Amino acid sequence: MSMAVGSASESGDVVPDMNTTPLIDVMLVLLVMIIMSIPIQTHAVKLDMPRPNNNPQNNQPREVVDLEIDFDGTVLWNGNVVTGERQLASYFENVSAQPDQPEIHLRPNRLVKYNAVARVLAIAQRLGVKRLGFVGNEQFL
Repeated sequence: MSMAVGSASESGDVVPDMNTTPLIDVMLVLLVMIIMSIPIQTHAVKLDMPRPNNNPQNNQPREVVDLEIDFDGTVLWNGNVVTGERQLASYFENVSAQPDQPEIHLRPNRLVKYNAVARVLAIAQRLGVKRLGFVGNEQFL
């Protein structure tokens, strides 16, 4: 098989070229149909949730500690200013030493830097505080 070099008008033969545009269109339509027909995969995350206790030992409400972090990084423990990390650590040590730890409601200001909040959380974790939760998350929405 040989190939003629030159234009079709010189040799008088018609040079057949296949139009691939319809072929590509059909292939794209088939690809879209295949993608749409594949079932959506559901990914389940297994969580070990605590079991509900039907026999509560006491019906007394827990003690609640309000821990606020102001926009400039100032830490407030139940409304009192914490002067440094040592004082905050002593508060956390007192909480973790109790057999039934009080709930600590952490309320960071919207404008506070993450570093200040992470420092407080690291101290609480290091000293064994078990009941610490964020309050007022609706301000971040």
